[in-house]
Amino acid sequence: MQIYVVREGDSLDRIAAAFGASAEEIAYDNQISAPYPLAVGQALLIRSGGNAKQKRRVHVNGYAYPYIQESVLSETLPYLTNISVFSYGFTTSGSLVPPQTDDNWLIDAAWKQGTPPVLVLTPFDQTGMFNNYLISEITHNMAAQQNLIDQMFLTMEEKGFVGIDLDFEYILPQDRVAYADFVANVREQATPKGYFVSVALAPKTSAEQRGLLYEGKDYRLLGAAADSVLLMTYEWGYTYGPPMAVAPINKVREVVEYAVTEIPREKIDLGIPNYGYDWTLPFVQGTSRARSIGNAQAVRIAIENDARIEFDQIAMSPFFHYERDGVQHEVWFEDVRSMREKFSLVTEYDLRGMGYWQIMKLFRANWLLLDDTFEISKM
Repeated sequence: MQIYVVREGDSLDRIAAAFGASAEEIAYDNQISAPYPLAVGQALLIRSGGNAKQKRRVHVNGYAYPYIQESVLSETLPYLTNISVFSYGFTTSGSLVPPQTDDNWLIDAAWKQGTPPVLVLTPFDQTGMFNNYLISEITHNMAAQQNLIDQMFLTMEEKGFVGIDLDFEYILPQDRVAYADFVANVREQATPKGYFVSVALAPKTSAEQRGLLYEGKDYRLLGAAADSVLLMTYEWGYTYGPPMAVAPINKVREVVEYAVTEIPREKIDLGIPNYGYDWTLPFVQGTSRARSIGNAQAVRIAIENDARIEFDQIAMSPFFHYERDGVQHEVWFEDVRSMREKFSLVTEYDLRGMGYWQIMKLFRANWLLLDDTFEISKM
């Protein structure tokens, strides 16, 4: 695969001719609809001939809600080792709460394509927000904890889940050790049944990092307690924050550099965002709210508004500005260039693989680039 950045005066036919490729194939791979408009600065993935190369084997996970479009799921599953079904909750007494949308069809579809599903457990309250009271209760009340574990195993056996992903956020500092003990307890009981346990980690850069998102997540303890971890290396640019890259590579690297000092590399998956944000300007803290968009959608927005796509050489991420109905917008998203940088980190630090949050919107060029770069592990 090669990456080409669109210039002034380019057309898809002209680019295809220069590479000896098919314009229709380039359009399909990059999700460009007829009559094949382009944006200046747009990165295109182009198939090219060449010798087969030896590829490093990696584990690839993707998170999905049960209401994912069937066509998106079907096209994405071949590129995944596992699919994590988001999400199951629980009560203070340890009763397991299933997703609001039935997940049986998703689980069946995943197994039909040879991609085993994983049960994601989250401490959501009735409003859909992370609740650290729930975390405190389940980590300190051993009867409730055992009830939850028993119900998880029963559901996993009935539905065909092969592992558990624990996505607990905003853990109170005083629950730091208790949470790690909870993870270890789940794993101790899961291993004899043939299940694995993964845990999601907020993107820390030191053990002393302050803030509710970080203090309850002990990298060393959780790395030892779980079979694998996901570094949630995204959301620097987020819904309520100022415009910036969602996963700037310089910030992502800082997290990885710290993580490998606390956790064995063969247990670490790099978190990768499969989305971007569209902010209205000026940004007003406490009032502004960015709109989440897909990466292919971001390019379409640039084309529709005749915007030039720029590329930040520090964040290694694409962005652009446009005006609509008298309102200024700033958009940051991911393209094949920014994805290539993240893939390089996986190789450079010899990590186990990567986990995508989330796969709800199709980004075909990413999957093609991933397949060209790595051999995807299948269980």
